[in-house]
Amino acid sequence: RINQINQVLPNTPSYRKSSVIREWIESIDSRMRYYKFEHYRLLQEATTLLELALWKANLDEKEDCSIEGRAKKAKIDTAGARINRRITSGANIVIRNVLPFLQLDE
Repeated sequence: RINQINQVLPNTPSYRKSSVIREWIESIDSRMRYYKFEHYRLLQEATTLLELALWKANLDEKEDCSIEGRAKKAKIDTAGARINRRITSGANIVIRNVLPFLQLDE
């Protein structure tokens, strides 16, 4: 796509060159906006997956203590314990430190 202008421009009449260049620039700009949007969408998805993976790892790590076993004995809300693990999984810290490496510079 980028080299297309090098192939088209030499055969373009001089009175049309500026409009051909403008069209080419607009097509490149449009593609860049599309890919930036796609990158942002994939970044959002990756961030969500990373958060869920960290939460699961935290749950698996604490599973040795048998949350459900303790819930039956101490009458602790298992769902509440899972939510608490999600909050205390450290995902916000990890994501905050990983995200800058994945974001595009504007």
